[in-house]
Amino acid sequence: MQLGPFTNMVSHNVWRDKYRLVDAAGNAEPGIEATWRRVALALGRAEGGARRDWTPRFEARLRDFAFLPGGRILAGAGSGRRVTLFNCFVMGLLDDSIEGIFSALREGATTLQQGGGVGYDFSTLRPFGMRAENTGRIASGPVSFMRIWDSMCATLLSTGARRGAMMATLRCDHPDIEAFIDAKRDPRELRHFNLSVQISDAFMEALAHDADWPLLFPLESGAAQDGATVIERDWTGTDAPVPCRVWRTVPARALWQRIMHAAYDCAEPGVLFTDRINASNNLHYCERISATNPCGEIPLPPYGACDLGSINLTRFVERPFRRSARLDLQGIGDCAGVAARMLDNVISVSRFPLPAQRRQARASRRIGLGLTGLADALIMLGLRYDEPAALELAQRAMQTICYSAYRASVALAEEKGAFPQLQTERYLGSPFVERLPADIRDGIARHGIRNSHLCAIAPAGTISLLANNLSSGLEPVYAFQQRRRILQADGCFRDCDLPDFAMALWQQTGGRGVLPRAFVEAGELTGDAHLRMQAALQAHVDSAVSKTINVREDCSFEDFEALYRRAYTLALKGCTAFRPNPVTGSILSSGRSPDTAWQCCTPEREAD
Repeated sequence: MQLGPFTNMVSHNVWRDKYRLVDAAGNAEPGIEATWRRVALALGRAEGGARRDWTPRFEARLRDFAFLPGGRILAGAGSGRRVTLFNCFVMGLLDDSIEGIFSALREGATTLQQGGGVGYDFSTLRPFGMRAENTGRIASGPVSFMRIWDSMCATLLSTGARRGAMMATLRCDHPDIEAFIDAKRDPRELRHFNLSVQISDAFMEALAHDADWPLLFPLESGAAQDGATVIERDWTGTDAPVPCRVWRTVPARALWQRIMHAAYDCAEPGVLFTDRINASNNLHYCERISATNPCGEIPLPPYGACDLGSINLTRFVERPFRRSARLDLQGIGDCAGVAARMLDNVISVSRFPLPAQRRQARASRRIGLGLTGLADALIMLGLRYDEPAALELAQRAMQTICYSAYRASVALAEEKGAFPQLQTERYLGSPFVERLPADIRDGIARHGIRNSHLCAIAPAGTISLLANNLSSGLEPVYAFQQRRRILQADGCFRDCDLPDFAMALWQQTGGRGVLPRAFVEAGELTGDAHLRMQAALQAHVDSAVSKTINVREDCSFEDFEALYRRAYTLALKGCTAFRPNPVTGSILSSGRSPDTAWQCCTPEREAD
């Protein structure tokens, strides 16, 4: 069998099962080259009379996996099917009524059915035991309604090779936060959800001072206070502080420890530092964010969409494994400029499951261009993941992508117009934009900018496997010889053995014997090394970075908990660490005994 650009059968089968177009008559794309051509033609249609110039340029960037668009783009662009090209959405605010809740459930089902993962903030739902003033009924709480979403997702996506992905967030001051934290201790609960706690700066300050922390919920209009303590507080979906009844107080340290123990024991919940997300948001002047897509790399307002793609850094390594090896930053920048245009075109040509999603996407024209294959590229350059030179080069690569994308977006604004929500002076005053080079800021002042946000680092797990098993996103190599669980078109899993991309290339180029020092697996790295890489790249990412800090099973609780405090100190927007546990499964192992192998977070839950 001819594999074409594929070096292993697993990657070929990922294309065949997930991304190859088979039409209604059973005619299938003969090779991935046809897939690239289809995608390029579909995105080129947004160029009008210039499509003949841009289509071949788009196709050239797709070839040999140099630019990897998000999985929904690869699968859906030019297919003629009623699907969205966006990987994920954050859904609308949940109205705390039966009508509002089930209307939101319908919207979620529609979005999942068309291929988009969904994220929700459940903080607007009444806590367990609260009486509704207008009906007298007792609320069952957010977690009970999350179970309905989970069942819907399981039913809707019970077959097929695409996972249903959902994110649920809840404020750290919601009265039901403890039930939310502990929900996934039961291995049967909420299996289609990722969970993250919204952590505020005020909570971190209370934690630092070992203070008490109030759990509260907004009073209904006109409701009697009955002597309860009332605090004015900003709440999800409100434009100004509202009176909130304090249900009870807990020690901030006890609540934090509860989050940490749940994460230590069963990998969830993660944490989102939401005040930091909002303070650094380029659109701080017109939106408030309290949720993300399922993997956390795109914090989004209600009905916001993820338009994702990754630059494959390994394709820009010249003379790999030699002393003269170098990273072609100019090539990366050129690719990023074209890729940004392609992702902008996705907004123009894609279907949207809901009209509100179309309005939001076209108002901000948010895109998320990132990188993948970082760890493999570093190995090919002879750099160990945790050494200063590797951090510096990784940061330069992401900076190149960021600046090139911003410059391309300014040029697009001059050519096609700026995004509608742009208020130039306020946009230029956002912290991230203030740090951009003077030429970019001057260009924005003169011409505007096409896209409100341009950069995000996604897990890129499935598309990296498609590209011959690259190290995914910014993650270190999990293991150089891997056993992966692959979800097939019939809905069944199959275990497959295959080498990491850099390992396979090293062997093909004559590598034998003891591995060079740059070949380091994730288990050999400290948690702080993971965090430092995340922080280095976050400096040049206007959205966020999806990162799982894999730690060994014998990692102490104290060291595990310290990672999350360190993440806050490093000004990260969120943190997720994974320690092997009996609750969470895995699709990837290193070939060690299943009883002793430490395993990474399950990337089948990414909407890729």
